[in-house]
Amino acid sequence: MERICVFCSSNLGNKNEYIDVAQELGRMLAERKITLVYGGANVGLMRAVAESTLEHGGKAIGVITHFLAQKHLTQPGLSELILVDTMQERKAKMAELADAFITLPGGFGTLEELFEVLTAGQLGLHQKPMVLINTNGFYEHLKLHLNQMVQAEMLLEPHAGIAQFVDSPKEALIALENYQAPVIEKWIENIRLANGHFNKP
Repeated sequence: MERICVFCSSNLGNKNEYIDVAQELGRMLAERKITLVYGGANVGLMRAVAESTLEHGGKAIGVITHFLAQKHLTQPGLSELILVDTMQERKAKMAELADAFITLPGGFGTLEELFEVLTAGQLGLHQKPMVLINTNGFYEHLKLHLNQMVQAEMLLEPHAGIAQFVDSPKEALIALENYQAPVIEKWIENIRLANGHFNKP
C-alpha cells in the first residue's frame, strides 16, 4: 500500500483519545512511508492526522473544494493540495487516489464518505480494504446496526464484513495488509430473482 485515505471529523470531539489516535495514525503512516490522503482541512481530527504525518516526515495529500478553501480551511504545508468543485468530486478523487481506507470517529461527512466506499465495495466496483478504528467504543452502535441489517435480511453477512472494526492504528494497518475481499457470486442476480414477483404483470 502506497496511499491510505483517512476519513475523520472536522471536530476534535470531547475525549483526548480521539486526538491521540489520530496523531498516532499519522505517525505510523509516516514511519511506514505510506502517503496520507484526506479531506485537506486544517481543523479537528483532520488537522491532527495531517500534521502528525507531516511532522514525522511523511507525505499528505489533501483534497478540498474551492468553497471550503475560500473559507481558509486548507491545511498549510501539505505535500500536495487538490482543489475540486464539488463534494462529490472530492470523495471520488480521494477514493481514486487511495489503496485502502481508514475511518476515525466523525459525523455526517465521515459516515457519508465511509458508506460511499462501502457501497462501491459491495457492488464490486473496487476491492480496496476498509477499516474503522473504534476509538473508545465510538463505532459500537454501528457494529450493532450492521448486525441488525443482516438479521433483517437487508444486508448479506459477507457484505457486512467488508467493514472491519479494530481498536488501534496498529491493528488497522495489520488488518489492511491481511485483507481479503469477500467473494459473493451472483448476489445481484439472486436479488433480482427474489424480487421477481414484483415484476409480474
